[in-house]
Amino acid sequence: MTSIRPRHHGPPLEPFNEFLQMTSGFTIIRDTAPADAIRRGGVVAMGNFDGVHLGHRAVIAAALRMARLRAKPAFAVTFEPHPRKFFSPNTPQFRLTDETNKLRLLAGTGLAGAVVMTFDAARAGTTAQDFIHHDLIERLGVSAVAIGYDFHFGKGRVGSPGLLVSEAPRLGIEVDVQPHVDFEERPVSSSAIRMALAEAQIASATAMLGGPWFVTGEVIHGEKRGRGLGYPTANIRLDRDCGLRHGIYAVRVGHGRGKDHPRFDGVASFGRRPTFDNGAPLLEVFLFDFQGDLYGAVLDVAFIGFIREELKFDGAEALVRQMDDDAARAIALLAAVPDAFPKLGEIT
Repeated sequence: MTSIRPRHHGPPLEPFNEFLQMTSGFTIIRDTAPADAIRRGGVVAMGNFDGVHLGHRAVIAAALRMARLRAKPAFAVTFEPHPRKFFSPNTPQFRLTDETNKLRLLAGTGLAGAVVMTFDAARAGTTAQDFIHHDLIERLGVSAVAIGYDFHFGKGRVGSPGLLVSEAPRLGIEVDVQPHVDFEERPVSSSAIRMALAEAQIASATAMLGGPWFVTGEVIHGEKRGRGLGYPTANIRLDRDCGLRHGIYAVRVGHGRGKDHPRFDGVASFGRRPTFDNGAPLLEVFLFDFQGDLYGAVLDVAFIGFIREELKFDGAEALVRQMDDDAARAIALLAAVPDAFPKLGEIT
């Protein structure tokens, strides 16, 4: 049986904060923000947060608990670009969430905002001690820090949860180190989720993320072959480093921002279209029960289930028969999880 099991002792990991519920908006603070833009005494959840998965959410929940006790706001501290991109710029980097979607997911957790620190040569050369004293204490004025068991920071990755814990009494702050959250007897991690997506194990990725994995993109003009086959598609070019396995998926699509904007069920193909041109990878989404023009629209596409591998067909007739079957299977998969969609907050 598949199970999610946090190795945690203490209060439930509830992402709830009474004080933060009285505030509005999600504040994003960058390197150039003036000192008075940051409320002193806040609590920070620190990490890269790629995907904002269950392990990250345990860290965030710990920060929210500490913030509630102090009647202070809780913020995420995160880094952009991802440090891996800085250190290995020519190595493909399959990110689960780009910066915008990471912030939208963080905004949906109950945090008051995020401190986004630019990861550049200066940041890479900052010692762990300087980061603690200058960034956390002097600039942010934190009263408490929540961190994952495996998060490291500072030059040479010398900074560790153990270092923060040892420094905490002298600095007058509280440090909460969260243990790993297990999925099928292994720690949840961004790399494990990437592997699951590369193998089209959508159920496993969804379980580790705590909700469906999704992408966001602008609808572009394509070859319009789907229209002639009775399956007009909204075409989206994904990041070239996207590691999702090529194939056919059941998807749920958000059009616009906010909880009141429409969502549509659909079936999508991600791949090179071997029946036609074997070209560059493209996400092609057919929306059920939708009529209209989506060119230029920005869509959130959540992956709910895997249907089959990408195949080459002998002709249009065989392809259409298979597409009919794909659509029927997608409808059944989506009907089983009518509310499945990422919990996203509004950012400005």
